[in-house]
Amino acid sequence: MKRQALSILSMLSLFLMGSAAAQTVRVRAIVPFNFTVGNEALPAGEYDITSISANTPALLVKAREGNASSIVNSNSAQKTNSAQRSKLVFNVYGSHYFLAEIWTQGSDLGRRMVKSGREKEVAKELAMQRAKRVEVVASLY
Repeated sequence: MKRQALSILSMLSLFLMGSAAAQTVRVRAIVPFNFTVGNEALPAGEYDITSISANTPALLVKAREGNASSIVNSNSAQKTNSAQRSKLVFNVYGSHYFLAEIWTQGSDLGRRMVKSGREKEVAKELAMQRAKRVEVVASLY
């Protein structure tokens, strides 16, 4: 009985470690416009986006040049099909761009950013305009 319980526990821990690894984000993209992540406004430029750790939904968005960076919470997201390419998806309200999702090529798992108070505020102000979605191609690194 002990042996069976240990075997089940080992298989469960391997499954959980695999799930955590599948949620790890590590992408690089050139964002050609100023944008907001969480409550931080960031300038256009090249960015690395990485998971802070496999055990947390927080992501670090850091400019490759300069000191622009932000930490943002995210939720897991899933598609029925695997992403054809790695990409960042932005919600656009008027001239305001908000990072909304991150997808990696070949995976049906991605990350969805938690909408910030600022994004909700801008969406409410521009309620008459329908939000657009813009995709920026990213690469794994």
